[in-house]
Amino acid sequence: MITLANVSKRYSSGPSLSAALDRVDLTIERGEFVAIMGPPGSGKTTMLNIVGLIDTPSSGRYVLGGEDLSNRSIDQLADLRRRHVGFIFQGFHLIADLDVRENVELPLHYQGVPRAQWRSRAREVLELVGLEERAQDFPDQLSGGEQQRVAIARALVNDPSLIVADEPTGNLDGRHDAEVLDMLTTLHREGATVLLVTHSEDRAARAERIVHLRDGRIVPAARI
Repeated sequence: MITLANVSKRYSSGPSLSAALDRVDLTIERGEFVAIMGPPGSGKTTMLNIVGLIDTPSSGRYVLGGEDLSNRSIDQLADLRRRHVGFIFQGFHLIADLDVRENVELPLHYQGVPRAQWRSRAREVLELVGLEERAQDFPDQLSGGEQQRVAIARALVNDPSLIVADEPTGNLDGRHDAEVLDMLTTLHREGATVLLVTHSEDRAARAERIVHLRDGRIVPAARI
């Protein structure tokens, strides 16, 4: 499903260029659950942003679902991202003056889904995360774990083929941490492809495979 071939990402740093990713090769199969680990500055978030179509490589090829995206425009990548990728971040990024249902419906609006379909689809994903009875509550009425479950529902409402999670439990306590990880595991078992970025070995152990990054390169675990 996902192939990074000799991918590098460089950023300007004064008169020179620094590499956030350096000639990375990685394949993630459809339906696989992969965790990305590494110390701060290792390139984890840069890799996640490229895979999630938020950023583009400086060089190399990114193939998604058999399509080489190297020459796609920003608008084309944004359209692919809206249709195929669901994001779950450490921060919940819920809109305070929208209720739970309205927060979940937002991606449907941006994708151009007919308004008549919004409520039924939002209800489906809120039932999936166990929050259908909180649909008319506002974010500040929810616990941290409930807010993250709303964020997961929002990520799922477009039925994405890829779920990208960047430290999704970093702001949660132990019980809510486990609840969110359980949900990601369930989504994977139901066929979703999941890419999890984390610094925690315990969280990474939920994945089928762990990829270790250091200084922008994939390295054996012993070198971390």
